[in-house]
Amino acid sequence: MQRLLTDTKDITTTRLEDVPAAPLGAGQARLRLLSFALTANNVTYAASGFAIGYWQFFPTGIKGQGIVPVWGTAEVVESDHADLAVGTRLYGFYPLAEELVMDVAADAHGGFVDAAPHRAELPAVYNRYTAVRAGDPAGDHMRALLQPLLATSYLLFDWLMDNDCFGAKQIIIGSASSKTGLGLCKYLAEPAPRDTRIIGLTSARNRDFVTALGACDAVLSYDEIAQLPQAPSVYVDMSGNAAVKSSVHSTLGDDLKHSAAVGISHWDQFQPQLAVEGVKPQFFFAPAQIAKRREEWGPGVIEKQITAAWKRVAAEADNWLEVRVHDGIGQAAAVYGALADGTANPREGHIIAL
Repeated sequence: MQRLLTDTKDITTTRLEDVPAAPLGAGQARLRLLSFALTANNVTYAASGFAIGYWQFFPTGIKGQGIVPVWGTAEVVESDHADLAVGTRLYGFYPLAEELVMDVAADAHGGFVDAAPHRAELPAVYNRYTAVRAGDPAGDHMRALLQPLLATSYLLFDWLMDNDCFGAKQIIIGSASSKTGLGLCKYLAEPAPRDTRIIGLTSARNRDFVTALGACDAVLSYDEIAQLPQAPSVYVDMSGNAAVKSSVHSTLGDDLKHSAAVGISHWDQFQPQLAVEGVKPQFFFAPAQIAKRREEWGPGVIEKQITAAWKRVAAEADNWLEVRVHDGIGQAAAVYGALADGTANPREGHIIAL
């Protein structure tokens, strides 16, 4: 069995490792990965591996070496659990590896949970696995690429609506070319009428791409931040770029009503201790919004809204997404490397097929 190890102190350094297949214990199942997505989201998982706990999901047993989590589809190839049959295909949160041995527990919604003791205190949304039908590789790819990212986009939208946009008249999305960023732009553009402007921030090379999406009222490159209109604003930061964050804060001053930190795709320019003018940035954690809505609305309601929302945006993905399939886990390091160093094309969605 092969897995891709990542240096937890230098997340651009990876190496492929062969390890013996773990023996199966009572109540466990062996899942062989079929395919998984690699996006900027995985870079955020690595960059925040210690702060949020992503390195804890799939411990390597090697000091200083972690496994980046990925979203994908796997097939049960061996099972010692009566409720999980061999041949079942499960979508969920996996290690960047060829297989996962999970401690199987059935949940109350017809799915399964990895009940491994080391995952018990981690956010429940990452421990759930959903059965998916066979014979639809394109559907597997689209789900892995877009469902996690657009789920976060929708939860950001729901959170902004839940807080009346903090009184803002414009929402500024940093790294609007990211799939989470463009998803948020699209969800914000859906209500009609609306009284908030949507402003996308992106690099100069991605400006035309974001503009063509048609969801933003204005698109500015990072060197145009000084042109932001002075109006009550919320900044949603997908990149973690300290210089960009500082510039947005200093430009808007007291007009910035809330600053939300979501992703760290610009991990090499992330400075969490950097002091900025005005409001203090606050981290947005999507599982917390899910938990809040479950408590308010009951189980299953927010999940149905997320599913409808991501499928709605995915239905038009042919206009802005080119799926690229790479054969074998040996291709993962190069794809991940391009995402980590910021050279990946935002129009492309990368799948590793095993």
